[in-house]
Amino acid sequence: MGGNVVVQAIAAVLALALYFLPAVLADRRKRNDVLTLALFNACLGWTVFGWLLALYWALQPNPPKNIAGEVMETRKLVRMRAFSSALLVRVQRRTTRDRSEN
Repeated sequence: MGGNVVVQAIAAVLALALYFLPAVLADRRKRNDVLTLALFNACLGWTVFGWLLALYWALQPNPPKNIAGEVMETRKLVRMRAFSSALLVRVQRRTTRDRSEN
């Protein structure tokens, strides 16, 4: 009887370890969003799809830390390039116009 309880306890620990495997992997891989992933795993891990999604998420590389800043920098560069291109076209038109007048 006592051996049965030990086997059940070991089985329960192994089942919990398998259930939270995505969260453990995310922690080991030092993901920035490990708490969010662990909560997702705890809430939806009981579904096979939720567990597989959490595992996939845990195995992905870390996203950039400052996504908003990177988006702003990219937009700024695009605006600067557009401005530079427009300015270059304007200067070329003016130069062409000045040459045709002389």
